[in-house]
Amino acid sequence: MKTLKFKLYSHKRNRYLKQSINASGVIYNHCIALHKRYYRMWGKHLSCTKLQSHIAKLRKHNPFWQLVGSQAVQDICQRIEKAYQLFFKHNKKGVRPPGFKKVKKYKSFTLKQAGYKFLGGNRVKIGNRVYQFWKSREIEGKVKTLTIKRTPLGELFMVVVVDDTPEPEIKFTTSRIAGFDFGLRVFLTCSDGSSIESPQFLKQSLNSIKKASRQHSKKLKGSSNRERARKNLVRKHEDVSNRRRDWFWKLAHDLTNKFDVLCFETLNLKGMQRLWGRKISDLALGEFLQILEWIAKKKGKQVVFIDQWYPSSKTCSSCGYVLESLDLSVREWRCPSCQSVNGRDENAAKNICAVGASTVR
Repeated sequence: MKTLKFKLYSHKRNRYLKQSINASGVIYNHCIALHKRYYRMWGKHLSCTKLQSHIAKLRKHNPFWQLVGSQAVQDICQRIEKAYQLFFKHNKKGVRPPGFKKVKKYKSFTLKQAGYKFLGGNRVKIGNRVYQFWKSREIEGKVKTLTIKRTPLGELFMVVVVDDTPEPEIKFTTSRIAGFDFGLRVFLTCSDGSSIESPQFLKQSLNSIKKASRQHSKKLKGSSNRERARKNLVRKHEDVSNRRRDWFWKLAHDLTNKFDVLCFETLNLKGMQRLWGRKISDLALGEFLQILEWIAKKKGKQVVFIDQWYPSSKTCSSCGYVLESLDLSVREWRCPSCQSVNGRDENAAKNICAVGASTVR
């Protein structure tokens, strides 16, 4: 599957899509209330089929709910069902059941087989109305789902999921393999000795974000000034996100041009988030790996992950000696066996490269 994202042109008729998103939020909250009430009365889980048939009956007598297509209503019920199944399976791990959402913050609705039609060019028919979108690329393959998303600024985007093209064969153009170690001070340390510093976009803009947040908190709730301040704050955060994403795409292209196989260590991002908080969010390691994997797949390159429990930092890359313990504050250590001096991050990158190379076919 491949996901394509297009921005809808601003127009007065877009208010109908926003009303549909609001109606989806109302239906979602009603479904959550039904689940809770059903469990209190009968002590059982409300099945998805019963919920769908009940909502279908209610829609016949509610014009506002009819703004949402039947396909979108079914998708809402199915997503709630999946959320409850995850809760039943992993509730001991801290997973919570789905809860109510504010309608004005509800983001999207999804259409599957029906409810939309592409008319050629940059036009799409959703419901009974035609909308135009910025067609930045061709839509190739069979369309599976179409999702309309609303951003906090009120802009609308169309997300299309299509059947992916066949995977390209692995093409070794440079015959180079490299291992990479993530760090807090240095974003990536490569096994060839080079390093890539993180721009830390959130840290750069933190003062302006704090100022915008203070201005927002001082405004009277419900006033137009507060709404204007809220949009200003959202723009600050979106600017950080867009600049970071642009840097990730460029970096991923550079790395896949230099190397055919890229080896990384599997990371426990949630655990790192608990330890270092905002700094891990600023680095956005998970987002970078997703982008890198997508570009590598498109170019026919390979991304390899090794086990996170492999002692890459404690193993000497020269002789293979493994230390019993290595404190996080120690950035350089001397091997007791071969007396070689190992930089923590560069040594880990070399070990990740060696282990990753052994798994490449």
